[in-house]
Amino acid sequence: MADSFEADVVVIGAGVIGLASARALARAGREVIVLETEEQIAMHTSSRNSEVIHAGLYYAKGSLKARHCVAGRRMLYDYLDQHAITVKRCGKLVVSVGEAEAAELSRILARAEDNGVEQLSLIDGAAARKIEPALSPNVSGAIVSPVSGIFDSHAYFLALQGELEDAGGSIAFGTPLLSGAVEEGRVRLETGGANPAAILARTVVNAAGHNAIRVAALIEGPHTAHLPAPHYVKGSYFTIQGHTPFSRLIYPMPTTSSLGLHLTIDLAGRGKVGPDAEWLPDEARPPFDYRVDPARAKLFHAEVTRYWPGLTLERLSPDYAGVRPKLVPEGAPSGDFRIEGPETHGSPGLINLLGIESPGLTSSLSIAEHVATLAA
Repeated sequence: MADSFEADVVVIGAGVIGLASARALARAGREVIVLETEEQIAMHTSSRNSEVIHAGLYYAKGSLKARHCVAGRRMLYDYLDQHAITVKRCGKLVVSVGEAEAAELSRILARAEDNGVEQLSLIDGAAARKIEPALSPNVSGAIVSPVSGIFDSHAYFLALQGELEDAGGSIAFGTPLLSGAVEEGRVRLETGGANPAAILARTVVNAAGHNAIRVAALIEGPHTAHLPAPHYVKGSYFTIQGHTPFSRLIYPMPTTSSLGLHLTIDLAGRGKVGPDAEWLPDEARPPFDYRVDPARAKLFHAEVTRYWPGLTLERLSPDYAGVRPKLVPEGAPSGDFRIEGPETHGSPGLINLLGIESPGLTSSLSIAEHVATLAA
């Protein structure tokens, strides 16, 4: 027989957004329980990415992505410093290849400056090769972003979990949501797993990542009339064998699906490229196949050698993959985050976080602050 109890706050999902939100709410004095289907924290989107701290270059002015990326990046650097978590402020070059792409650099720079991104500069191809000599002679220009970086995301997740628990919060692993409903200003949840329960919660934060739209649909209430269709994009990564001759992150021009096949150097000095953008069929649903197809190395090689001609195909080895939750179909302009409380969707006590893809990791502390405000 399922246990029944009342709860103040239930956060669904122990990825980075769920952990950061739960921490913020617990530190604000709320009693918080996190429900997580997996047996560990941050098993999917949170840990299957580039570990890049994004500056906030690409996102439309006034969008949630722009707002939370810029604010979240500043908060994240402060947090990492305060907690002695390894971070490298290596900077980034966004490079154009050929004159047709060069014009786009100015548009990206203007958008980034509108978003409040600091310390940016626009340089020509010769100046880009002076600071990164391995770049192609065809590189016509670059945006220099000194505030971009990389960090130990797993240490960050553990720090968030520790602070959540220190503030009295807890995580129930192996606890999937089965159903729910908004009832008289509260949210009833039915959970499964080894210890099924019926929970009546004052506030529910849906931070379920890939499953956020499905979770929102499982909870009966007015919000279900406005849920988008889920879409998913798989992104694979390849490791570069041997020395990688760059000191900064190197990004090509972005596409509607991704920020391009970029090159990063991880904290161990290992070079890698990715992610690409492989749209999954409309019927695709979690759990996803995270295996990397070795045949995609040819695509990676063709793209990366546009800006780094010294890379040989033999140096690329399949590494890992992640899947980005999208709120728009293939070919549509990249969508924004959807962070919706009762005033938006009409279901008291419920906060839905939908389509939290990149730059979600960078944005996590700012998004958590936003959630805490909605839940006040």
